[in-house]
Amino acid sequence: MTDSNSNSAALPLPSNENSGKSGGYQEVKWEVVAQMPGITPATIVAGRLKTEGVPVRVWQEGAGQALGLTVGLLGTGYVAVPEEYVDQALEILEYEEEPADWDEQFDDFDEADFADEL
Repeated sequence: MTDSNSNSAALPLPSNENSGKSGGYQEVKWEVVAQMPGITPATIVAGRLKTEGVPVRVWQEGAGQALGLTVGLLGTGYVAVPEEYVDQALEILEYEEEPADWDEQFDDFDEADFADEL
């Protein structure tokens, strides 16, 4: 892999676009939208994108995956989407990564209010 931020692969076109083209394949350029510490967190992020209808690929360097690494360059899990989905994927991930607001929401939480209901 020469560029760690993109990857290309041939994917079949939808059946209505296959007419007139031999093989029915079109090259898709994939862009990395997230890097996680290991393949498992990357797979979780990919699942979130997939539920929103975004095509997604996840990978980790082979040596890192074989050794079970989750730190360093070999331990990084990559999440990639086709380039036409990059903006949508980043918007979804940006929305998910706003935990700073969570602290403010739970500051007003009073367990005594809910103790009576139990």
